[in-house]
Amino acid sequence: MNAVSKDSQAQAISKSGVNEMADQKIQEVDRSFYDFKDDESKGFYRMKEGLTKEIVEQLSEEKKDPLWMRQFRLKCLDIYNSLKVPDWGPSIDGLDMDRITNYVRSKSDMKGNWEDVPEEIKNTFDKLGIPQAERESLAGVGAQYDSELVYHNLQKEVADQGVVYIGFEDAVSGEYQDMVKEYFMKLVPPTDHKFAALHGAVWSGGSFVYVPKGVHVEVPLQSYFRLNAKGAGQFEHTLIIVDEGADVHFIEGCSAPKYNVANLHAGCVELYVKKNARLRYSTIENWSKNMYNLNTKRAIVEEGGRMEWVSGSFGSHVSYLYPTTILKGDNSHCEFTGITFAGAGQNLDTGAKMIHIGKNTSSYINTKSISKGGGISTYRSSVVIEKTAKHAKASVDCASLMLDDISRSDTIPAMDVRTADADVGHEAKIGRISDEAVFYLMSRGISESEARAMIVSGFASPVSKELPLEYAAEMNNLIKLEMEGM
Repeated sequence: MNAVSKDSQAQAISKSGVNEMADQKIQEVDRSFYDFKDDESKGFYRMKEGLTKEIVEQLSEEKKDPLWMRQFRLKCLDIYNSLKVPDWGPSIDGLDMDRITNYVRSKSDMKGNWEDVPEEIKNTFDKLGIPQAERESLAGVGAQYDSELVYHNLQKEVADQGVVYIGFEDAVSGEYQDMVKEYFMKLVPPTDHKFAALHGAVWSGGSFVYVPKGVHVEVPLQSYFRLNAKGAGQFEHTLIIVDEGADVHFIEGCSAPKYNVANLHAGCVELYVKKNARLRYSTIENWSKNMYNLNTKRAIVEEGGRMEWVSGSFGSHVSYLYPTTILKGDNSHCEFTGITFAGAGQNLDTGAKMIHIGKNTSSYINTKSISKGGGISTYRSSVVIEKTAKHAKASVDCASLMLDDISRSDTIPAMDVRTADADVGHEAKIGRISDEAVFYLMSRGISESEARAMIVSGFASPVSKELPLEYAAEMNNLIKLEMEGM
């Protein structure tokens, strides 16, 4: 991050004797931190815009796909052309697929040693703190730049446990090809919606994770996705299989610089949690505000398994994002904790879906949404209790905070309960920052803008406290950035 001068720091610290370090961090955050970009004309390969059979075949050739994957891509293209654009959320009329490039990559191959990554790409991820995070607290790291992984590494002690964490393309063509064929786009079939079919046709990059039976990975795995190219799409595929009794935490980070044309993110995440296994999947998305984020995430949980989602959505022009969990096995459980911050020019349609199938299943959705500057935040949830889900328990708690009188917040919950032997509840709250709370903090020597930022950070604390320290700090910094000028 760009630091301010020493004099400015001293002024920041002297503003109040209360929470001096918090004041300093507010001053140090540079609004343009994520907005730097690299010159794409140097060392990059870019396919032409649009989506045709010829382009999909060219992409498949570029990826050296096995025959089954090439055929799958072409089948998905046919499905894509047959489906209508989803009509349940905000308008995406500004997205013109004829002007989107579906594949951009560096001319450098993926590296297993950070020092071998091209300098301009390495500088990008250095700014984002990826190598530092790897050294300090992560078991494995994958870094994707535009359409391809540029770096991937797994700590030896984790690999010695039998954990597999590799680039998805390596899994498709290598020794794990049969496992990929068994699971790939089975949870999210291309017929699910138009952009799932698009993903199946043009996916590129992503991660494959397999955690063997009984293995507990003590420190997180992480993938970071950076979309640098103008007018491009990113379509990474993440497939994670956590075998019986295993446990892992996977972290995903996303960012992109801002352009004056549309960019598209239509990734796909498929998570398989086996009997008595546990998976925590944490995400902080900070896409630029010209991004259409049409991502699909889905998990299926077997008997006694546990799925935990932690999600922070701070960027994009329009988002459709509803992580879905299928509680298939008896006594399986899921928790979803999420926050969405919609500022000026943003229309973020987010939420979660829970499908209870097994007996004694339980789920809890806890979401927070914040809107300011005319931003629109819509919480959309779906809880389905099937006839077989005897004694299921489901609870939904969503709270919205509007920071001015020109923003909007909507809550659209759906409950489909098909058995009388279930306990289902929903609670929703919408409000504004209390003038009394702001006045109280100001009476303690805190400025009005800092007081409001502190209140919003407190509102978001159920999410930040669930994140690893460095990601909680990033989320709080993003909130402070959004609060500037209030």
